[in-house]
Amino acid sequence: MEFSQADFDRLLVAEHTRKTAEVTYAKDPLDAENLTKWGGALLELAQFQTVADAKEMINDAISKLDEALMINPSKHETLWCMGNALSTTAFMTTDSDEAKVSFDKAAQFFQKALDADPGNELYLKSLEVAAKAPELHMDFQKAAASQQAMGGASSASSTSTPTAAKKKSSDLKYDIFGWIILAVGIVTWVGMAKSHVPPPPSG
Repeated sequence: MEFSQADFDRLLVAEHTRKTAEVTYAKDPLDAENLTKWGGALLELAQFQTVADAKEMINDAISKLDEALMINPSKHETLWCMGNALSTTAFMTTDSDEAKVSFDKAAQFFQKALDADPGNELYLKSLEVAAKAPELHMDFQKAAASQQAMGGASSASSTSTPTAAKKKSSDLKYDIFGWIILAVGIVTWVGMAKSHVPPPPSG
């Protein structure tokens, strides 16, 4: 898998944030901001994993964000991160009814984040996008099905199919995360942590 310099920098920052958060958590498990950064870092790192590992990492992120919200239920950064985590989960779910439940929950978290920080443009945009998400999910699943059908058609005649299929799966995953990043802006959690994280090496 090839990474651009920007991807590599993001990966380094996210991994540094995750490790730092883990150490901080051992000292102070009731630090809601630290748990939020940890959850955000896991969401970021999930983009560089296989689909199965990404799902596991997102679930881990949700549990960290849950912990943070138990400590501080009105922390808008945490509420927004949770909305992102649920949106991502929904896009990785093939069942449209199940996805809709996650999208609805995500919208509730985006609304709570906006209520806690009125006028925040990012939260407002996230809420708008969440309203369109079920329709986009259907489009995405149709595209995924047609990609798989094309992959299946070539499998009978090609010996390199496993690699091709794996690449398609990987491309598909990046489509999911690409949507989240472009439409919702998941990477801006880094802004919350910038005072605690050294800048990435300049390329």
